[in-house]
Amino acid sequence: MATLPHEMTIEILLRLSVKDLLRFKCVSKPWCSSIDDPDFIKLHLFHSVKTNTNHSLILRHCEYHFFSVNYDSLKTTQRLNHPLGEQKTPIKILGSCNGLLALIDDNGRIFLWNPSTRKSQVLPSSEIEFSSPSIFFPRSTYCGFGYDSISDDYKLVRMVQVHGKNNSYLHSEAKVYSLRSNSWRRIKDFCFYLSFYREFGFLADNALYWMVLKTPQSGNKSLVGFDLGTEEFRFVELLDSCLNKRVCMNMKAMGGYLCLITTYTEFNDDVVDIWIMKESWIKLISWKKSESILGFPIVIPLAFSKSGDKVLFSIALHKFVWYVLGSKRVENVGIRGLPSSFDVGLYVESLVPLMVML
Repeated sequence: MATLPHEMTIEILLRLSVKDLLRFKCVSKPWCSSIDDPDFIKLHLFHSVKTNTNHSLILRHCEYHFFSVNYDSLKTTQRLNHPLGEQKTPIKILGSCNGLLALIDDNGRIFLWNPSTRKSQVLPSSEIEFSSPSIFFPRSTYCGFGYDSISDDYKLVRMVQVHGKNNSYLHSEAKVYSLRSNSWRRIKDFCFYLSFYREFGFLADNALYWMVLKTPQSGNKSLVGFDLGTEEFRFVELLDSCLNKRVCMNMKAMGGYLCLITTYTEFNDDVVDIWIMKESWIKLISWKKSESILGFPIVIPLAFSKSGDKVLFSIALHKFVWYVLGSKRVENVGIRGLPSSFDVGLYVESLVPLMVML
């Protein structure tokens, strides 16, 4: 390797896993310097995303146990040591982006964590600036985490809203945390209503998305996006069929696209449609309970296969299957060491650091 040109060495290193790269930093000072170089870290991440390699499932069991499963093999689980160690404090995943996970514990502390490098960072606290009376009212908190390619910065968005009696509006605020400055700042308030106690946004196409209400009296959900570059909110048009109050909607991000899962009843049969947002909403999958061998428990699409001809599903929060798009066949996925039940997401293994970016 010492006789190879530097450019060829870099090309070889780009194709290695994060685990191998961390080991190879010990080979020599030049290798360590190359692997720690910010340009190499970006190139390695870009290569992993482009080739759909170095991805892992992350599973959360009993609120504080975390496991990973290599997406290329889907064979066995590996226990992860999260930032809180052995403390049995409930932890939720706010979001995942470029190998970084945003976590929140029961005390409201927010962490950024890179499971691949085992590095973590606690975010500075930010008080909620309420101008309303200090009387307790129900409060909704929506969060989301993503990367802004324009400013080369990782951002966490937090929206808080206090509701008065009969859903009357009292106060709302929106703040953005910047990893580059390691600080929070308040941005322009939003003009919609948060309908749940806590909700986490999904990242797609440089924006974060949540389901909200345009008015507190409205029973119909609306889709709102937050552009990480301009830091502005905008409403996104939903399908006409989604405006029916009897349609149950869920949202995911899959393959870099926003994904909508709708459930409804048609001719006395339950139907699930899965849509992805490209230039417009495109129906990817549709099945009926009476026809599908998937059954009809909780069905969550997670990711496309490398070839793009299959979709990996989490079924009833305890197993996985491949759904073949062309033939509509289902292939069971046997993973050793799966917990009895779990929440699941997907992340790309990366060398992205957590130090304040200067």
